[in-house]
Amino acid sequence: MTERTSAGSRPDEAVGHVIPFPARAEPPQIAFNRDELRTIFNLYGRQVAAGEWRDYAMDFRRDKAVFSIYRRASEMPLYRIEKDPKLARRQGAYAVIAASGLVMKRGTELARVLAVLEPPPRAV
Repeated sequence: MTERTSAGSRPDEAVGHVIPFPARAEPPQIAFNRDELRTIFNLYGRQVAAGEWRDYAMDFRRDKAVFSIYRRASEMPLYRIEKDPKLARRQGAYAVIAASGLVMKRGTELARVLAVLEPPPRAV
């Protein structure tokens, strides 16, 4: 004899349907694209050749991408180049930030923002 529950089915039978909740899509990770990296590394290479900069680090977070520039690997970064798409329509997605936290330049075009890091031309 089999056991019956009050619903009239066997206890080992599934009752009802399981409907899974749709999974929340994780927001894409923010990163620099190839053209942006080319522009940054072009400036970085010139400054390394001049002996001003020696090391870099890249951090990719959910809300922004950061390219940090170091004079020595053991120090705090001299500058941070940040890409924050949330600020793209308001102040511009790109920013150069000094070691003190001062925003040196912010804008929508990376090349114009990086111009603040270019050394002034020297008389020959």
